[in-house]
Amino acid sequence: MMETLVGEKSLKIGEVSATSGLPVKTIRYYEEIGLLEPTVDRADSGYRIFDSTVLNRLAFIKRSQSLGLSLTEIKEILQVHDRGELPCGEVRHHLEAKVAAIDEQIRSLETLRSELQGILQGWQESPPKDQIAQTICPNIQQDCHHHGD
Repeated sequence: MMETLVGEKSLKIGEVSATSGLPVKTIRYYEEIGLLEPTVDRADSGYRIFDSTVLNRLAFIKRSQSLGLSLTEIKEILQVHDRGELPCGEVRHHLEAKVAAIDEQIRSLETLRSELQGILQGWQESPPKDQIAQTICPNIQQDCHHHGD
């Protein structure tokens, strides 16, 4: 693999770490799970040697993660790229799925907020003694048992 990169600058893992801002441990992990495959080889000494394209690849991984993509999703996108295809369609598909998931999370959070506001509106600092005996905190437990009070 590396023989075809004559003229490309080879980088050691420490240089990749310093330039990318990612810890060496993270770069090793990315290599282990196959995210850096076409950009890394082993020198005769056993050390990892990276070609300079690894920096663009790591920048893409960091940006994709910041947009909420998982490493599994990022790997799928990189596999499209590594086949020589433009992966923008794959990226769009994943981002559309993220937007749908965020919309669902927002709906769930709005429901939770509404429930919390309802509990707080009916809050009793000194609940009736009969409720205390049957619950740990009547303010949050009575709502489950007495809807419509």
